[in-house]
Amino acid sequence: MRKSGHKNEQPPTKEEIKSNYNFVYRPFLLALVSLVVLVVPKTVSAAENFTPTEKSFLAKVMAVVGEQKKIDGNGKEYAVQALKLKGLEGEWKDKEINYNSQNLSADIIGLPAFKVGDKVVVNRNVDKEDRETFYITDYARTGRLYFLLALFFGLVILIGKKQGGKAIIGLVFTFFVLMKFIIPQILDGANPIMISIIGSFVILVVSLYLVHGFNAKTSVALAGTFLSLAFTGILSFVFVQFTRLTGFGDESAAFLVNTGQNVLNIKGILLAGMIIGALGVLDDITISQASVVEQIYRANANLSPREIYQRAMKVGVDHVSSIVNTLVLAYAGASLPVLLLFSLDSSLSLSTAQIINNEIIATEIVRTIVGSMGLVVAVPLTSLIAAYFLKNKILRLDSGAAEHIH
Repeated sequence: MRKSGHKNEQPPTKEEIKSNYNFVYRPFLLALVSLVVLVVPKTVSAAENFTPTEKSFLAKVMAVVGEQKKIDGNGKEYAVQALKLKGLEGEWKDKEINYNSQNLSADIIGLPAFKVGDKVVVNRNVDKEDRETFYITDYARTGRLYFLLALFFGLVILIGKKQGGKAIIGLVFTFFVLMKFIIPQILDGANPIMISIIGSFVILVVSLYLVHGFNAKTSVALAGTFLSLAFTGILSFVFVQFTRLTGFGDESAAFLVNTGQNVLNIKGILLAGMIIGALGVLDDITISQASVVEQIYRANANLSPREIYQRAMKVGVDHVSSIVNTLVLAYAGASLPVLLLFSLDSSLSLSTAQIINNEIIATEIVRTIVGSMGLVVAVPLTSLIAAYFLKNKILRLDSGAAEHIH
């Protein structure tokens, strides 16, 4: 009969610890190494094959040579300016450029008036007769964005201390995988769904172990996240087909098709986006649920796996309710301009059903519901996996290992 109290349990031997730790971690580490060896050499192929038709560079407004106020067809005032610019980088560094928005189309001159000292992004286009055209596409705001990013990093480290620093490293790694593996592979014509699953797995393994440590709790969260992500991917595929979404609801999809790159699977890109979008919320809820199960076990080691599961689910239900609402609000916020456009344009005379039927809105509805279903499934799934590991004393080995170390 099992003795009462956690302190009365016999600590595991070093052989038990080593055996169980190898069982938990070795498959993940081997998979990670295999993926890196297989996919890293291919990450640059898309970038090497891309030849831009336009070149972009930063410039600074040195002088406003002329300015004229005009009114467009909608009664909105805009400025037509003649500017003297100085290039700040590349082959245009320190070169003087004369810019006149009078020669540009109305959609380009919709930018606000520029002042001396403003840093801007300039595009250079060369036509078939080798005539150059320069036009300003936007303000140069990267410096301010870097400042905001540094402020965010500083706040995370201030509050999270060492754990916050690890979280930032995990975030940088996630960004690296997205920019150096997932996006180049998709542009190179690879299957977006398969690439997003592989990339998500690599992100999960590295980020979770980096931030939360090499322990069984993290392994439980990793297993729960990956299984929930697979479930979300299957749901995404089924309901994208069921609702007949094409992926062309977003105008950027049409732009991708016209870039002259490899044939892109637009519907696959839509599905990949749903999978990656769900990933960020799933790992949060699974690590939280694994922690709940672990703490319940440590508080009363005499509870059966079934009792631990039931108690963990009471906490998980509250977590799901708040997370689902957060997810819905996040997607609604992203679609707010489109919703406002449909609501304000009385000339469209669209009913609520017609607005929902629009592919832009329908895509966000499917994305929200599918992501929420993945979250709901993650809670019982992670709790069940954690209860199984507790039954086999895997989590107990963590504390036992600490006793041996000290």
